[in-house]
Amino acid sequence: MRVRRRPSGWHLVLAPLALLFLLPFVQMVLASLSPAKELVTYPPPFVPSRLDLGGYRSLLTDTDVLRWLLNTAVVAATAIASHLVLCSLAGYGFARLHFRGRTVGLFLVLATIMIPTQLLMIPTYVLFARLGLVDGLGAAIVPWLASAFGIFLMRQFFLSIPREVEEAGRIDGANRWQVYRHLVLPLARPALATLAVFTLLGSWNDLVWPLIAINDDSAFTLQLGIANFQSTRRTEWSLLMAGNVVATLPLVLFFLVAQKQFVATMTLSGLK
Repeated sequence: MRVRRRPSGWHLVLAPLALLFLLPFVQMVLASLSPAKELVTYPPPFVPSRLDLGGYRSLLTDTDVLRWLLNTAVVAATAIASHLVLCSLAGYGFARLHFRGRTVGLFLVLATIMIPTQLLMIPTYVLFARLGLVDGLGAAIVPWLASAFGIFLMRQFFLSIPREVEEAGRIDGANRWQVYRHLVLPLARPALATLAVFTLLGSWNDLVWPLIAINDDSAFTLQLGIANFQSTRRTEWSLLMAGNVVATLPLVLFFLVAQKQFVATMTLSGLK
């Protein structure tokens, strides 16, 4: 039997804030459905006089948005899969395994977060150029194979799991890998879902690095392709708004599916 919760006083505060954060998304959707002439008027109307799908038709017929969407999906899927595997393994190692230099190694991993991304772009580009990864989809995939934040997130969650769970598995004859695979990972589903959300947001919205490393139109990601709708002399507002809606909807849907696990991880791991 489900217990219905009574609304609290916080709903009076959170509901207007939710509407405030939702307003830009609603305006973007309405702008994507507005006639092109209304988008260049000042101030542009919030509600269009009529619904016009011209921006979406131009997006599908005049651009390679489907290829860009596929490239972005490949990058995001690869990034999520590699993060779930590599970051969970590294996080479990730093949380449970005792080896020489563990503290120093964790400090060095976390120290990479403090380095500004702009300082790493030139040496990263030179490295990728020597490896032959520039101007291809691999240039957008490799930087997202793992991250220091993902390792830290998984480590914090693994520390919250009681050691008695792993000790019971070891008593039953399971080795370290079996304990990790069959006992720890099932308990870490909320943390894995949260890591997947963060990785999807970062890899899906990445623009600066693909803008530097990719020049081939066939390897463009969605954000890079949408950026080309803007120039110093002219901006295709109808294409820009329609492209932003296409780029945002998958993120919204993914977060709605994983929101329960996301909140659970923020609570159990102590992250805010």
